[in-house]
Amino acid sequence: MNVYDFNVLDSQGNKVELKQYLGKVLLIVNTATGCGFTPQYEGLEKLYQELKPQGLEILDFPCNQFLNQAPGTNKEIVEFCQLNYGVTFKTFGKIAVNGKNADPLYVYLRKEKPLSEPVKGKGLIKKIFFGSKIEWNFTKFLIDKNGNVIKRFSPTVTPDQLIEDIKSLL
Repeated sequence: MNVYDFNVLDSQGNKVELKQYLGKVLLIVNTATGCGFTPQYEGLEKLYQELKPQGLEILDFPCNQFLNQAPGTNKEIVEFCQLNYGVTFKTFGKIAVNGKNADPLYVYLRKEKPLSEPVKGKGLIKKIFFGSKIEWNFTKFLIDKNGNVIKRFSPTVTPDQLIEDIKSLL
């Protein structure tokens, strides 16, 4: 089993088979439009523009599970990202990443790469989450061209800190 075995819904509710990304390096990110990490959209877009020609795809999964920081509709979220950050990478439909309603893709990602070290930071993020749960918005998973989960990055890791890891897989 790998990432390409999953189907997800796009922002309009259409089924998307992740096998269409076969041969690409993927960065899968759960996001929110009203989070302290939301400005990372700018860095993600910059990363995407720089590395898309070499085979990077960023898959954006809005999630409202963390203090209701992604309250809008799928359409509102897509518009927000495009208008405020010029996002051109794919934004999918809003999902749950933890709990009994977690999307199967995220159940798989969490199982493959549990959080192996405490989150750097303080407060709520550091105190509550450890183990396989997604700790907060903007947790990132790096997937190789064969659909294998290679690395998990905490929300505090910024897009510019991912360049070397991504380039090593391109």
